[in-house]
Amino acid sequence: MEITFGGIILCALTDDGEKIRDIPAFIVKDEAARQEKARLLSRILKAAVHDVGDDVLIVVRH
Repeated sequence: MEITFGGIILCALTDDGEKIRDIPAFIVKDEAARQEKARLLSRILKAAVHDVGDDVLIVVRH
């Protein structure tokens, strides 16, 4: 069986920069503002937003 990865993580949004390593990160303390910025980035970058928990959102191009 072949396993392939089709997506790439473009950036992350979080309330604490210590949670993210090795990818561009936007630090946004307010949850509503974090959701709005993620939505805007997903539209600009033609990507999808995924909530990975612990107040971290990732923007992924599939």
